[in-house]
Amino acid sequence: MTIELRAVSAEDWQAWRKVRLAALTDAPGAFGSRFQEWVDAPDDRWRDRLSVPGAINLLAIDVDGNAPVGMATGTPGKDHGSYAELISMWVDPAVRGRGVATALITAIANWAVSTGVATLTLSVMPENIAARRAYERNGFAVSDEPGNLLPDGRHELVMLRELSPERAVTG
Repeated sequence: MTIELRAVSAEDWQAWRKVRLAALTDAPGAFGSRFQEWVDAPDDRWRDRLSVPGAINLLAIDVDGNAPVGMATGTPGKDHGSYAELISMWVDPAVRGRGVATALITAIANWAVSTGVATLTLSVMPENIAARRAYERNGFAVSDEPGNLLPDGRHELVMLRELSPERAVTG
């Protein structure tokens, strides 16, 4: 399997939509969004999602099968300078364990370094052990900072990865 990462924009919303809906179907508890909130979303909502100023949206494409097998987005932090955030990370279960997550995370880390930030952050559901392990293998550590409050009273876990130009390139 050969993976190619493609940056997508608002014009690519249909390709992004297909992968995002697959992610929300495969792992409904892993995201803050729900399938029902997006399945009938108008085209403009999809375009807006891919038009966040300063963000990068990536699709991982299996070149051999010419099919998308993963996705991730990097967004500037709310204070626009000290950190960037990895969101919407998903890899198709059929290709997990083959380096797709690492390729996406490395590309987002490289993007973050290019924007001048020193920290890449993400939020993950506490019970998503497989995702946590993938993030830990890629240099993230659980932070003491509580994440978003969940309906059951728990919080998402916040994970951080300190960035340097040398580390971002190597993953």
